[in-house]
Amino acid sequence: MALKKFPIGVQDFAQIRNNGYFYVDKTDFVYKLTHTNQYYFLSRPRRFGKSLLVSTLQCYFEGRKELFTGLAMEKLETEWKKYPVIRLDLSRLKELDDEIFAANMDSILGAIEQEYGIKNDKSNRAWGTRLTNLIYAANKQSGEQVVVLVDEYDAPMLEAMGNSEQLDKVRTRMRDLYAPLKALGGILRFVFLTGISKFSQLSIFSELNNLKVITMMDDYAAICGITKEEVLTQMQPEIQALADKQGLTYDEACAALQKQYDGYHFSKNSPDVYNPFSLINALSEGELNNYWFATGTPTILTKLVKKFNMDPETFSTGFEATQDMFDAPTETATDPIPMLYQSGYLTIKGTKSGNRFVLKFPNDEVRYGFIKSLMPFYASEIVSKNDTFLMHFADTLEDGDLEDALMQLRAFLSSIPYNAEHKDENHYKTLFFLIFKLCTPYVVRTEECSAAGRADAVVETSGAVYVFEFKLNGNGTAEDALKQIDDKGYLIPYTVTTAADGTPKKLFKIGVSFDEEKRTIGEWKIVEG
Repeated sequence: MALKKFPIGVQDFAQIRNNGYFYVDKTDFVYKLTHTNQYYFLSRPRRFGKSLLVSTLQCYFEGRKELFTGLAMEKLETEWKKYPVIRLDLSRLKELDDEIFAANMDSILGAIEQEYGIKNDKSNRAWGTRLTNLIYAANKQSGEQVVVLVDEYDAPMLEAMGNSEQLDKVRTRMRDLYAPLKALGGILRFVFLTGISKFSQLSIFSELNNLKVITMMDDYAAICGITKEEVLTQMQPEIQALADKQGLTYDEACAALQKQYDGYHFSKNSPDVYNPFSLINALSEGELNNYWFATGTPTILTKLVKKFNMDPETFSTGFEATQDMFDAPTETATDPIPMLYQSGYLTIKGTKSGNRFVLKFPNDEVRYGFIKSLMPFYASEIVSKNDTFLMHFADTLEDGDLEDALMQLRAFLSSIPYNAEHKDENHYKTLFFLIFKLCTPYVVRTEECSAAGRADAVVETSGAVYVFEFKLNGNGTAEDALKQIDDKGYLIPYTVTTAADGTPKKLFKIGVSFDEEKRTIGEWKIVEG
């Protein structure tokens, strides 16, 4: 059976339909949107299908009936009325220099003005006036109401985050652009804006405060992305091909895909949603790689974590929050949770009484990628140096050479440049957490719970289990660390752990003390059993 042709990097609905690419049918959502309200805003993480949704809306309003053959829309729509569509892609507005910004904005508006025969001097930076003239021209020439679609409305604001003066300037520019959209409501058929983050309507949409925000509505939770049901019912041949290539059973391949790419929930009763970009790449290549995270390191996010002094270990247990705490305007946030949630690095993993939510990493791809991106802030700024150490350290643990592994750890910590941020206990505690969490492909747990307490780190390789306890800044010796492992029974849960051949795994206790003066690990003691 021929495998599907996935639209890797293709976000144009017409191109997907005309060239035989696989399309997960979302046109029932499009019909509902366009027949319920007039003004909408939707936030979703990057590469989650927002641009494809905008393109689908454009083709629908342009009356391109032939593109919807065989889709839900074919049965839902009977009129196929054509409307003029003004589509603005603001992803091009990421360069904030005044002249370059103006040139890019002129290019966006100028191309549409040319379609309607409007001549404009490039020096005209009254973008709201230009958009007003465009809407009037489209309405007059067509005799129909006008559709306005804005993709990545927040791209310039996200670029300005962290610079309040620049952010204010960008906000003013964007407020001018969006001002006509409410004032001209009488000749507008439909207005739809997408973005990643939620900026305060008082500051960015002061003239457009009538948007229906569908970001966390159950009815639209699956409007972008691919649901678990869609994966399991529409992609069986591709999953089997992945299983065959990786030496897995079909069920094991399903479980691996779910663990790596599933887990997003965008509302209280949201279905499981897979990251579409990573999923189709994995099925196309037959590899379970970190595709989404490889397309962009969240620098602003990791800076926010540092700025607000968040402990990365708390990401493993999750955050309790009300909706107001995480679905909040980005620029007024007092912690990074809103940005982390809206950008897709945290998602809803449960609900509690009192309208409270539990937010955690959605899946292994995000967990590993986000933790890895923190390493340059806590260790070396040279990413390749961190990666080389992590690979060698993990391999040495697998070989069972603990002495060499700990010497590698000592040398790595010693190589980290000293500065004010690298001298407290929490810094090194966090660094140990990151190192052991990134020590793949082995089973690694940090702050592992037992009946009497929590071990600092547990590493489980194919043939052994290593339980680590660290004593930092004069809080005890390596011998004290070993005693704590025994007193708290950290090793007991692993006494029945077996290798693939059924033989018991070797068990090791490792007590490590930290040398405050040298800012690296000092002595250690290793005891088997």
